[in-house]
Amino acid sequence: MQSNWLIEHWQEIETLGLYLFFAILFFFIGMAIYDVLKRGNVPVFGRVIVWLVLFLGCAGFIAKGVIKAFFSATGTGG
Repeated sequence: MQSNWLIEHWQEIETLGLYLFFAILFFFIGMAIYDVLKRGNVPVFGRVIVWLVLFLGCAGFIAKGVIKAFFSATGTGG
């Protein structure tokens, strides 16, 4: 009976794993950028721009997931 549940929800499990992978990837990208900015003595304005771009990339990815989940829940998306 439990294997049937796993088969029915395999797509949701894969999606959750993919989102977790991307979250970990964004974390490591952020750590690498932090290290490069620290070692390169980048001015404050440059640091702000770099972090803003990284944040907007993450926010866009999260917004896409939320919008997709909303449309799927209401039955208007595929």
